[in-house]
Amino acid sequence: MTSVADPSMTHHRAANAAAKPVATTRDIRLDFFRGLAMFIILAAHTPRNFFTSWIPARWGFSDATEIFVFCSGMASAIAFGRTFDRAGWTLGASRVGYRVWQVYWAHICMFFVIATMLAAIDMIGGFDKSYINGLNLQKFFADPGPQLLGLFTLTYVPNYFDILPMYMVILVMMPVIMALSRVGLWAVAAAMGLTWLMAQEVILESVGLGHLHLAFPAEPWSGREWFFNPFGWQLIFFTGFAFMRGWLPKPPVNKLLLGVAAALVIANIPLSNIGVREFGFDWARDWRIANNSLFNKSDFGILRYVHFLALAYLCWAAAGEGGNRLRVVGNGIISYVWGVLLKMILKVGQQSLAVFVFSMVFARFSGFVMDQIGRNTWNITLANFVGFGALIVVAYTVAWFKSHPWRVAK
Repeated sequence: MTSVADPSMTHHRAANAAAKPVATTRDIRLDFFRGLAMFIILAAHTPRNFFTSWIPARWGFSDATEIFVFCSGMASAIAFGRTFDRAGWTLGASRVGYRVWQVYWAHICMFFVIATMLAAIDMIGGFDKSYINGLNLQKFFADPGPQLLGLFTLTYVPNYFDILPMYMVILVMMPVIMALSRVGLWAVAAAMGLTWLMAQEVILESVGLGHLHLAFPAEPWSGREWFFNPFGWQLIFFTGFAFMRGWLPKPPVNKLLLGVAAALVIANIPLSNIGVREFGFDWARDWRIANNSLFNKSDFGILRYVHFLALAYLCWAAAGEGGNRLRVVGNGIISYVWGVLLKMILKVGQQSLAVFVFSMVFARFSGFVMDQIGRNTWNITLANFVGFGALIVVAYTVAWFKSHPWRVAK
């Protein structure tokens, strides 16, 4: 008979607790904020778009990429975590591998669609610039053989095409994290922290360990690395994953935490792009230059993490438990319009991969069109709203195909 104090039994219970799922359904807040991120990402990738003056990246260190990656971690905890719990580690890892396979081909197809579109525009000719060169793809077209090999092996990753490769690598880490969770949550935290630390090039160089910097090469002819270093960005992904798995407790909503989070967000404004450019804070410009490693986007500097968590907490609290404050209340015209908008935003968030790929293509096409017709307030506003509408159409179309309507058609 096993004693209550048996350490092996205590360890077994701890491992089971770490593996036990908490969330089994999607939270409305997850799809809502991921949907918003998709609209922001479209605006951010549209060249010379004044809408970008109002996206999170202009007012603080973090931006829509953090929203997308964090929410993807939460969604993965629901979608893949249950498979690990129900079917075991091997089948869970296999399902993750299948998702990586899907994302890989989405990345390849997105590259060829955009590259072909830009090549067609340049072939038409008569424009005042090369659109191929605009995305630094001239070497691909000048010598496609080696670059094709690099494209398919992810050793050639142009900057515009770097989010999905980062996402794939993080997904590959998930089976490792799930295995470590059975050892203990301390092992998960240690792995996340150490991996993030090994991605911080400036920190490593400061202690003479720069050669240990974890990163992937982005092109064979230079020392450039992937713009989004997955070893740094996994920290925000697995933070979202841990919250949804119940490894991290839900933070309480109280005045103290709300005050601290609000103070952190407000304190970011003078140090942001808006603070430097619009408010003329020269001291902030000097500070940013001297402390770039603290908010470096490529390696995911720690201040990006702090700013995002503060902003996410405020949004999470504002949305209410289960997103109750997002739901429609009342029968007036405002409630009706908000109800329609909410459904569309949620649908975009639910189909984020397809929407993201489409948005990257549409952003380049939209930029080309505005180059030809000119940029003014009305043209740019129209282009943004046409793009937003297109994302919604894509989301509903993909959802329709995923429902397999032909299976029930009579």
